[in-house]
Parts: sequence; C-alpha cells; structure tokens
Amino acid sequence: MENHSAIKKLLDQKYLQYNSPQFIDSDPICIPHRFTAKYDREIAGFLAATIAWGQRKTIVTNAGKLMDGMKNAPYDFIMNFKEADLKQFEGFVHRTFNYTDLTAFLFALKNIYQEYGNMENIFHLGLKKGDMGDAIGFFREVFFGIPHPSRARKHVSNPLAGSSAKRLNMYLRWMIRKDDKGVDFGIWETIDTAELICPLDVHSGNVARKLGLLTRKQNDWKAAEELTKNLRVFDPMDPVKYDFALFGLGVFEKF
Repeated sequence: MENHSAIKKLLDQKYLQYNSPQFIDSDPICIPHRFTAKYDREIAGFLAATIAWGQRKTIVTNAGKLMDGMKNAPYDFIMNFKEADLKQFEGFVHRTFNYTDLTAFLFALKNIYQEYGNMENIFHLGLKKGDMGDAIGFFREVFFGIPHPSRARKHVSNPLAGSSAKRLNMYLRWMIRKDDKGVDFGIWETIDTAELICPLDVHSGNVARKLGLLTRKQNDWKAAEELTKNLRVFDPMDPVKYDFALFGLGVFEKF
C-alpha cells in the first residue's frame, strides 16, 4: 500500500464521521434499533440484513412491514407463531425475496431458537471449524437443516462457494462490534471483533480499489478477505470499523 499514513488518516476521519447515530434512520440498522432485548435485535437485524439490497428507503419500509406483522415483538412471534399466523404476510415481496422465502426463513428461525437457543451460539460453534467463512457456512447448514423450498437457499450467501456474503458480514458487524458510538450493538459476547470480515459491495469495493486496499477485480469472498487483511494493518483488533468509511465515501461522497 502506498501512502499508508495518508490512507489511514482518511479512513480514521471518515470512520468517525459516518459511525454516527445521525445516519441510523436511513440505514437498515434502524430496524433492530427499534428494540432493546437481545433476541429481538438478533431477529430484526437478521431479517433486515437479509433484504438489504436495492434502495435503502425500500429496504427500511419492507423490513418495517415484517416487524409490524410480528406485532413488533419478533422473538415472541418466532417462538410462538402457528402456520395460520403467516397468512398475514401473503403478498410480501422485496426484490426476489417473496412470501415463500419469508415463511421458510421464519420456520428456520423458530428451529434455531428452539434447538440452539440463539443465533450467536451457532456462529460461535461455527468458528471452531475455522474462520468466519466456515462459521457462515455452518450457520447456513443449520439454517437449512429443516425441510425448505430450494429457492430460499439463494437468500443466505455461502462463502464456501465464493460469495462475499456482504449482508451476513454486515449483520455480524452489527451484532459483534463494540464501541461507544451508538450504531453497532456489540451484544454477542463470545465472538471477537477481530474475527469479522468487512462487508464488500460495489461501493466499498470501488473505494477500496481506488485506495489500493484491494487488487482482486471481482467482489467475492477472496476479495473480502483481502480487503479485511489490509484493513487489519490499520487496526488489527477492529478492522471492520472501516466499513463505515468505505461505505460513506462510496455512497455519500461518490469517491
């Protein structure tokens, strides 16, 4: 990396600028911020992250509809819903995520909370198999460990098949990162922030390449690992904090 100190200075500045509650309302993270209980935040965050592609306003609106359908008590709903309770979601669609996918996801979440207690436990177990890519792969196995429509599988990314798993890495950042800025929750105690992989999409990828933080051309898992490795040079314990900087530079500043 050329101009190491200059790049670090820029990223640190933009991290402080964009890791701010003032940006929450326009971001999918506003959905889990509606709640205070851990499992409500886990579930709301996971569903919001699952549909976090396309226009951000539409993402927030549609995720809000899901929470309203759960009477704004997602954990209670997941633990107690019957099949008849799902009829209210008929017609739900966000891009290619539809009612069939949603019902599969709700049953999968019910199974997870009944069998594993919470989402954190699955990722904690998965990390024992290797790195975060292995943990996400393990989570995917568990998630689809009950009967489900095959079409639903495309909505949980698989790093072991090369996907950058941008939305899952974003969700994990929300749950695991701890700071005093009021954005990320840091409610998972058993996983270290240093294990996280930086969420990678078109915007963050383009900024990272312009800054010399990424050489790989496609936005896949290997690229996400390369980017995170280079960000660890600036902060080994919390490399993914720079997601705020890369995203802000790409989306708000058209860097």
